[in-house]
Amino acid sequence: MRLYLSSFDIGDDPTELVKLAPDGRVGIIMNALDNFPDARQSWQDTQTEKLSGLGFTVEPLDLREHFGPASQIKEKLAQLDAVWVNGGNTFVLRRAMALSDFDVAIREALGNDRIAYAGFSAAAVVLHKSLQGLELVDDPNDVPEGYPSDVPWEGLDMLPFSIVVHFASEHSESEGASKEADFYRANGIPFKTLNDGQALVISNGPPFIVPR
Repeated sequence: MRLYLSSFDIGDDPTELVKLAPDGRVGIIMNALDNFPDARQSWQDTQTEKLSGLGFTVEPLDLREHFGPASQIKEKLAQLDAVWVNGGNTFVLRRAMALSDFDVAIREALGNDRIAYAGFSAAAVVLHKSLQGLELVDDPNDVPEGYPSDVPWEGLDMLPFSIVVHFASEHSESEGASKEADFYRANGIPFKTLNDGQALVISNGPPFIVPR
């Protein structure tokens, strides 16, 4: 399994990201910002520019185009070397992953080491088995048009620990991140913290944090 999970943006040392997908075809997923269309486009433009600057060939991958029983997301992922998942609202992102069958397809692709999964903020925290505690930083009832209102509390269950992003950082969600960490401690939930600039990396081995 190959993961690059940044607290914010591409992180201070994205060389490990480049190593995970040397062939360089990346699908950028912006659905965590589906409730903020203006910010969505702005972030897509800046992230595409930064990823292209690292040598990747970047193309949009809108999960909304794969909602429903006729989803072709598995076939789409087979054409990519990596996905880059932008931050935003974790609960919106989780809904989009479920509605498109991305959650099932990415677990299978990662398990067979056919793709790398990368991104920041919501992209990282959605990988634990539960989203409990994330309501302290994201509104679970912020629902974009065309999305169901049921709150998804189950994460992708690909990591045995939660990740707290924006921890002790100059970010608007840093205070909430401290409360999130307190929630995990109080409930005996294992977790790791990331400051903005840091990224947790897994490359078919134990996790490590960059910059080292």
